[in-house]
Amino acid sequence: MTTVRLRGIYATALTALLEDEYEIVQASPPIKSRFDRAFGDAPAAVTIGDAADRTGIAVVAPDDETLQPICAEITSVGVDAFSWTASTPPETVCTGTVESVERQGAVVDLGAAAGFLPFREADEQLQRGDELTVQVARTTAPWVDDRPELRTTIAVENSYGHLQKGTTATGDGIGVTDLLDVSPREGWTVRWAEGATDHSFDVLAAALSQLNERAKRIEDEVEKPTQPQKQMWVWFGRESRFALDEHRGTVTTTMDGHHRIKAGTDAASAAVDFTEAVSEPTGDFPFAETVSAFGPAVGDSIEIAHGKPDGRCFSLGTATVTDRDDTTITVERTMSPGGSYDALGVKKEAGDVATTKLTEGKWWYPTVYRDRNGTSKGTYVNVCTPVELFPDQARYIDLHVDVVKHADGTLKRVDDDELEAAQAAGQLTEQVADRARTVAVSLERALSDD
Repeated sequence: MTTVRLRGIYATALTALLEDEYEIVQASPPIKSRFDRAFGDAPAAVTIGDAADRTGIAVVAPDDETLQPICAEITSVGVDAFSWTASTPPETVCTGTVESVERQGAVVDLGAAAGFLPFREADEQLQRGDELTVQVARTTAPWVDDRPELRTTIAVENSYGHLQKGTTATGDGIGVTDLLDVSPREGWTVRWAEGATDHSFDVLAAALSQLNERAKRIEDEVEKPTQPQKQMWVWFGRESRFALDEHRGTVTTTMDGHHRIKAGTDAASAAVDFTEAVSEPTGDFPFAETVSAFGPAVGDSIEIAHGKPDGRCFSLGTATVTDRDDTTITVERTMSPGGSYDALGVKKEAGDVATTKLTEGKWWYPTVYRDRNGTSKGTYVNVCTPVELFPDQARYIDLHVDVVKHADGTLKRVDDDELEAAQAAGQLTEQVADRARTVAVSLERALSDD
């Protein structure tokens, strides 16, 4: 069976989901305490951990044949789980060109993407146009506005050790390597992770063999961009998070909304742990209580994070919360003049205000545009995956098709062609695309009766 190492807020749920088909290894203490069985310490072929914002996960594997099936299993958990292949997985080695030099480092054009090389990782002063060989040290989710971090040293690593190209690298340091029946690849130096010697020689030998294999891939493909590992990002929508709650609930106390709340803030995550530790949660997801405790409150500013089916995410700007009840927040944005409102065909003018009502869990939300005198310029209803209202942002993935109502009452459904194109490109499943169309039809009917 393929070995899998899991960490992060989804680890328990994913262990429950995957344990029949995969061998879960190097389990954390909480996982060991929740599952009534033993876990091995073998090196992991697949590693899974949280994205930086905890709304999804990174899945890393040695090849696509290993990566694709496990990602398919994970995304099957819910209708609004999406996955995207990373263009620059961790440990990717390629030749890049310095695009610009900034205060703390350089932006490097990698062809498939742009990365950031901190000055601390550069051997010499960098100038625009310089060509250099770099390796991806840290990747970022496609929905996060950040670049992969680069380094000029070439290395591969797993949870047991770090294998770096070059004999000048800091070596073993604990003398265990000479006792193994596997040696570091010629021209590479191993540095064992803290606590590595707590494991058997067989485990360490297997870990070093895994690193040697990845180092070999880098050397064998030196003339072209090399990816000794493959990576996919999985983003969980609201329904998927609640489905993960059910998987987690089969092995330990899990309140309704566990993953939904934990994805919000550190404080909210700690509150979930406390609640589950001292009581047996009952009832539905406590949205009103969650928002009251962690926000957003009336007067707060939040970002409207407009995700796209291709993995990107755009900010529609910050908005001020003007009202809130047990399911919905109302936010307002003052619009900048210039251009026109999509599909409405009405000019953006100074003093215009956009009022948006965002309801937790709905597959759509409306925005009414008004001029400085409060006269309506039209309503735009966005069809999307179920809305989630976090303390500092509203989050969803746009499903392209929308319904607009002009100021004179005229209705129009727009962007069906973009929905069809996204489905044809494999960015949307048939199930999600059909749901978007059904929602659009319902909105047309409701708005025509309004």
